[in-house]
Formats: sequence, C-alpha cells, structure tokens
Amino acid sequence: MELRRFFTPFIFALSLSLGLALAGCASPETVSLSEVRQFADASAKLGGYGELSKRYRDTYAREQPYLSPAVDKIAKENDARRKAVYADFVSIQKAVVLYMQTLGVLAGATRYDLSAQVDDLGAGLQANVDAGVEQRHVAAYTSVTRLLTRVIASNYQNRSVETMVRDGDADIQVLLEAMIVLTRMYAKTNENEKKTVLGVFDVEIPFSTRNSDRMLVTLAKVHYLNKATEYKLIDKRYDLALDGLKKVAAGHQKLRENLNRLSSEDVRRMLAGYGRDLLSIREALSD
Repeated sequence: MELRRFFTPFIFALSLSLGLALAGCASPETVSLSEVRQFADASAKLGGYGELSKRYRDTYAREQPYLSPAVDKIAKENDARRKAVYADFVSIQKAVVLYMQTLGVLAGATRYDLSAQVDDLGAGLQANVDAGVEQRHVAAYTSVTRLLTRVIASNYQNRSVETMVRDGDADIQVLLEAMIVLTRMYAKTNENEKKTVLGVFDVEIPFSTRNSDRMLVTLAKVHYLNKATEYKLIDKRYDLALDGLKKVAAGHQKLRENLNRLSSEDVRRMLAGYGRDLLSIREALSD
C-alpha cells in the first residue's frame, strides 16, 4: 500500500510526459508542412510557361511561309528581337521554379543539393519595356536569386519554411506577375500569327475558282482546317498557363498570410486545394 502511494504520482507524471511527447510527435505541424511541400512541388512542376516561351521565340519559323516579301523583312527583325530576349524570359521561370523547389525541400525531410540550379540562373535579367519587363521585375529577380543563393549555400541551416516565405513572398509575387504579363504577350503574338496564317487562306481560296485549281483548293482547305485546329488547341494552353500562374500566386499569398496558422485545419485544407488545382492544370497541359 505504501509503495502504491509512493509510485502513483510518479506513474501519473510519467504517463503525462509520455502523452505530451507522443502528442508532439503527432503534431499537425508535420501534416501542414506536407501540404506546403505538395503545393510547392506542384508549383515547381506546373509547366506551360517554358513551352509557350519557346513557341514565342519560334514564331517566325511558323509564319514565314505565309508572309509577303515586304512583311517578311519586318518579321525577321521581330524574330531577332524575340531570340535576344528569350533567355531572360526563361530565367524568370527558372528563378520561380528553384524558389518553389527550395521551399519544397525546406518543408520535407529530404535534403537535396540545388547549387547547380542556382548557377544555371545566369548573370541577371534585363528590363524590356516593350515586353512588359520593368525595372521592378529585374529588382525582384535579383532579390530572389540572392535569397536562393543564401539559403542553398548555407545548406539550409537556420532556415525554415516561415523564413523563406516571409523573405521571398513580395519578390515572388512580382516575378509571377512578370510571367503572367509575358504569357499574355505570347498569346497576343500567337493571335497575330493566327490572323496572318489563316488570313492567307481566307483571301486566296475564294479567288481560286478555276477547275484546274480544284485539287489545290482542296489541299488548301485541309491545311486551313489543320492550322485552325492547332491554333484552337494552343489558345487553350495559354488560358491554362495563365490560370496556373494565378493559382501559384494566390496560393503563395495565402501561405504568407497564414504563416502563424500552418497547423490549422482550414489552412491545411486550403493549401491542399491549391495543390490539387495545380496538378489538374498540369495534367491538362500534358494532354
């Protein structure tokens, strides 16, 4: 009886300590970081922008067969300008993707060496007023690359998801805005290309009325339908890419706003929703 009275408080204290320890191990914070990681991974793998950047760069190669000699000269000049800025436009994407990859690593248990990707970002970004890349976009790019260099070079010591998001949100939002602006410009360029290419058929086919032109007209109509279908499909890709970039921006903003509530059920559910939406957009872009 005396032994029971002696050990009962000790056993109770030990049970309470173990219970608290186990509760700490099963803390919802781990789950919340899982959703952060899923959102970051889905953002990094979204796709669309890189493909559409290449399509923008290669516009002249597609439209050249349909151009008159007078228009071709101007088109060549535009082609040179597109190729000159292509690397910069892709660098913006590389910075955003690497940021999201780093955020995913910080939110997970695995560690990867991402220093090679930092080196691949290049020397810097140049402003391009005609394309909508302003000096503030350049400043944001520089700030993000410095943040990534600092975090990755330090082997993630003394860093956290909260610190990464807090330090990077403003600049990431600016870079995502730049990607949205550029994607809209890509879509506008594609619309002009579509009008140029399909316009040739709209003008020429009605005037080809001779019997000797019958086979040629038939082939032209088939080609017209194929090109029209191609442009219809690519238009959807611009819409999907824009939707995806907006989702990434909105999701990261919500993450920044809720840094102190990462373990709450509603925040976890919200981040999971953004992750699912981005995966759905990625799958649609893969079709």
